[in-house]
Amino acid sequence: MAQQGHILNGLVLINGTDIWQRYGVFLTEERQGGRENLTAIMTASKVKDHVGVDIREQNGKRYSQSLVVRNQERDVTLHFAQYAPTKSDWLQNYMDFIQFLKTGNNGWLNIEFTELSLMLRVFYVESTAYRPLTYLWKEGVQASRYKVKFREPNPII
Repeated sequence: MAQQGHILNGLVLINGTDIWQRYGVFLTEERQGGRENLTAIMTASKVKDHVGVDIREQNGKRYSQSLVVRNQERDVTLHFAQYAPTKSDWLQNYMDFIQFLKTGNNGWLNIEFTELSLMLRVFYVESTAYRPLTYLWKEGVQASRYKVKFREPNPII
């Protein structure tokens, strides 16, 4: 379990659970100064196609005078790092965290980014690009990085 009063406490809550305190997990970037997570969170979704009528005898397409904009669902890939003081703690936390993401609350995850005052309602799609940062077959401090793709059916942006 992570330290009480740590700088990472309360930054990301998933379904009300502080992922740093419970699992030793926090958001990270590909490299120092990277902004992959912020980019993923703030990238606007595409809009749904407008239906047009394509009449052979007329140029172009005809669309309604009033186009109603509706968002398509979007995928959000977040970069996580995980830390634990021992191999057994790390393994247990990793397995528990991935299971937590897969099951959610009836499958749903409310990911709250407290510093942005922003919440995404998503579900787990897949975990990709697992990268160990330490040697898991050796006892001691363990760390890793991995990406998790979520789907946001009703995008906030």
